[in-house]
Amino acid sequence: MQTPYPRDMSGYGQSPPNPQWPDSAAVAIQFVINYEEGGENCILHGDPSSEAFLSEIVGAEPWPGQRHMNMESIYEYGSRVGFWRLHRLFTERNIPVTVFGVAQALQLAPDVVAAMQASEWEIATHGLRWIDYKNFSELEESRHIEQAIDLHEKITGEKPAGVYIGRTSEHSQDICAAHQHFLYCADTYADELPYWRASKHGPQLMVPYTLDANDMRFATPQGFNSGTQFYDYLKDSFDVLYSEGLAGQPRMMSVGLHCRLAGRPGRAAAVARFLDYVQQHESVWCSRRVDIARHWHEHHPAEN
Repeated sequence: MQTPYPRDMSGYGQSPPNPQWPDSAAVAIQFVINYEEGGENCILHGDPSSEAFLSEIVGAEPWPGQRHMNMESIYEYGSRVGFWRLHRLFTERNIPVTVFGVAQALQLAPDVVAAMQASEWEIATHGLRWIDYKNFSELEESRHIEQAIDLHEKITGEKPAGVYIGRTSEHSQDICAAHQHFLYCADTYADELPYWRASKHGPQLMVPYTLDANDMRFATPQGFNSGTQFYDYLKDSFDVLYSEGLAGQPRMMSVGLHCRLAGRPGRAAAVARFLDYVQQHESVWCSRRVDIARHWHEHHPAEN
C-alpha cells in the first residue's frame, strides 16, 4: 500500500459537526437537475460512437461510427419536454434548484438557460461535455475544464461557482481545485455533510452529491421500476435524516434528477409528491448548492 494512504476513511467519525443550518434546520435538502442533453456522446459532436449511458435503453451499447437515432431522441425529450415539466414543478412550489449544466448542452438551449436564470436557479458547470474522462490525459481534461468555464461564462454571464464533472478521472478534483472561483466541487459521494479536501492547490470544499437518491436508478439494471419506488426511497431517506437532525445531528440530503428521466410523466408525479411531502415539514432548509457552500465557508472555514 501507498504510505501515507491517500484516502480519508474516517471523515467526521462518530461526532460530526453541527452544520448550524439557517434557522436551526434539522436537514438541508438540495435538488439537482442535470442538464446534459446535447452534450452527450454523438458522432455529430466528433465522438467515435453514440451515447450508451443513462437512458430508457438499459444496457445500451455504443455504436461506433454511427448515429443512434433512438438514443438521440431520448436525450432530445429531456430538452424539449422533460426540462419544462420539472421547471414547472419546482417554480410552482418556489423550491430552489441547482442545475449541473453541461456547457455544450446549455449552448444549444438559450430558452432553457433563460428560464433557469429567471427562476434564480444556480447553474453550476457539469463540464464541457457529458462524456467519460477516465482515459483523458490531465492536460487534455484541464483544457476541457477551461473551455467549459469560458463557454459557461459566455452563456450565463458569469463564471460557475460550483462544479460537478460526474464521469471523472483521478485528476478531476485537483484540476477543478486550480480554479479559485469554484466555491465547491460536488464530485464526491463520501459524506452527508460538506468537508474540506486537501489538494495541491490548497483546501477544496467538497459538497457531496448522491447516486442513490437519484433518478438514474430508473436507467440501471439494479434500480427503480416505478415512480412509487422512487418516492418511497426519497421519503425514507428524508425521514431518517429529518429524525436524526431533530435529535441533534443535522445533515444534508441531495436529490439528483435528469430531464430525460424524471421529466417523464410517471416519474414527475413521484417528484411532485415528494416535494409536497417535504414542504409539509418545518425546520427544513431547501437551498441551492452554492448557498450550502457559502454557509460552510462562513461557519466552517478551512483550517490552514
